Amino acid sequence: MNQPAYQRIADDLRRQIIDGTLAPGDRVPSRAQLRERYEVSDQVALGAVRLLTTEGFLEARSGSGTYVRRKPELKRLARSWYGSSGRDGSPFRTEMQRQGRAGTWRVASETGSAGPAVAERLDIAADDPVMMSRYTFLADEQPVMLSTSWEPLDLTRGTPVMFPEEGPHAGAGVVARMRVIGQHVESVQEVVTARPVLQSEAELLGEALGSVVMVIRRTYRTAERAVETADIVVPTDRYEVEYVLPVE
Repeated sequence: MNQPAYQRIADDLRRQIIDGTLAPGDRVPSRAQLRERYEVSDQVALGAVRLLTTEGFLEARSGSGTYVRRKPELKRLARSWYGSSGRDGSPFRTEMQRQGRAGTWRVASETGSAGPAVAERLDIAADDPVMMSRYTFLADEQPVMLSTSWEPLDLTRGTPVMFPEEGPHAGAGVVARMRVIGQHVESVQEVVTARPVLQSEAELLGEALGSVVMVIRRTYRTAERAVETADIVVPTDRYEVEYVLPVE
């Protein structure tokens, strides 16, 4: 009952968009209509529309009004990448090929120090040296997800796989690259969470500020240690994540 009036209006409109009462491309009620329907001021009605626009539900068209935003066709990312299809190459490229799309990426790698959270995931000490790589993944030249990965330099320094996207093993997946230096990955852990998109991520992905993204915290492990961890950022309006797990 203590929810501000503009949030109550936004929640009602959001529900109508989610259940299809307001379909993509439909014009939403004007500010005057919202004011009359909900018995609120112009400022409150405007606040509700602005909130939904920030969240990516609505879009304003100059001289026309505000409409329910048409979202891209929802694609599925199958997280069965760690079987035979993903062991000797890029799991992302394999998945895009399965969808009939061209999978490529841009990357920048640099050495740095592990922060406390990354250090815990890699079983190393905070401030230990790591190779950090920032990826923008593209399908048919359009950005679809981001990833930041960290690998412990005590493991890869001076080896042919120190830089993930340079040298003779560039473009190979983590499993294949680690096998080159005698590290045999036995398991992959993924923890899925959701949060609002960061401004830097929104700019790279072409998302509206306020949109929600999934964050997949992934860690590759051998029998003895973690060899790579990453934060994978996936827009929820473009992808749903499907997990296919073997049953023994």
